Amino acid sequence: MNVGIIGSGTMGSGIAQVAATSGCKVKVCDTKQEALDKSKASLEKILNRLVEKGRIDDAEKSRIQSNISYVASLKDLGDSNLTIEAIIENLDIKQKVFSELETYVSDDCIIASNTSSLSIASIAASLQKPERCVGIHFFNPAPLMKLVEVIPAVQTSKEVLEKSVETIDSWKKVVAVAKDTPGFIVNRVARPFYGESLRIYEEGLADFATIDWALKSLGGFRMGPFELMDFIGNDVNYTVTETVFTAFYFDPRYKPAFTQKRLSEAGYLGRKSGKGYYDYAEGAVKPEPKQDEALAKTIFDRVLVMLINEAADALFLNIASAADIDNAMTKGVNYPKGLLAWADEKGIDWCVDQLDAMYSEYHEDRYRCSPLLRKMKREGKTFF
Repeated sequence: MNVGIIGSGTMGSGIAQVAATSGCKVKVCDTKQEALDKSKASLEKILNRLVEKGRIDDAEKSRIQSNISYVASLKDLGDSNLTIEAIIENLDIKQKVFSELETYVSDDCIIASNTSSLSIASIAASLQKPERCVGIHFFNPAPLMKLVEVIPAVQTSKEVLEKSVETIDSWKKVVAVAKDTPGFIVNRVARPFYGESLRIYEEGLADFATIDWALKSLGGFRMGPFELMDFIGNDVNYTVTETVFTAFYFDPRYKPAFTQKRLSEAGYLGRKSGKGYYDYAEGAVKPEPKQDEALAKTIFDRVLVMLINEAADALFLNIASAADIDNAMTKGVNYPKGLLAWADEKGIDWCVDQLDAMYSEYHEDRYRCSPLLRKMKREGKTFF
């Protein structure tokens, strides 16, 4: 299979590595030669590290590299069977790129976007043959993260969806098929991990370090929300939150936090800028959490039940199957458990009672219980 990758940044380069490792002939396209050179050098470094660790040998390294070439024009992708766009999250720019690309590729070439939050239907609308368009959303770093969300637009043909799932499956990835709604599965369901943690901080209940500690120690999350936002980049995380909030017609469940907005405005973007919720300057000392077990439990329960509620609502609205939702969260963002399985473990009654208590306290629609959870409590059902 001939695969074209548009964009040679971290994500585009990672997807190229995945496809090349699976035996595809890959062309990475970028208008900036400097970016292409950087992508090629980065791949060399990554493969050398894999050789050093004994994961691959020199012959395998050469095979992967020989499967990738670097081009500067969309015209050079004309022989592609599949193209995946991984450029800036801007709808107008993506539509222009897709519209031009379509003039060079064959009629049966699948044109896919790696967008994390934009409408696939809107992107597809820029094509003469919108039925060939699909969302294929990888997670960073693409070679390591197992999950890929495949998102058909309303225009996407059944054949294109099936071929896309088959292809990504052959690349040894876990596929979760999601409805074309804002944030798809992961970026929708994960919002409370950040949003509710920020709300807890803004209410003055705990500081960043304590909230991170609570979710890691009691929940088993690999990184706390503030550590993770600093890792992702506050500007990136805030933009996704704002995009999802707007796309959901300003549903208060997805409301952004002023704390994150102000940090982004100040240029406190996290690790990449040297400062975010934490200071990453040389010699900086990370603050110690307040290791209060009762407080930690309050924090953990509050964030967890909001995550469960979001997962349940995604199932209620047919965004994806229960299995795909739980797979998405464990394979896409390394959650220690699937949220719906976690709901079964905690008890559906517990979930509903926790949410109702918060709604009673705040009288905000943010804390409304999913109709599915309430129905399951009434009928005594579980997710699995």
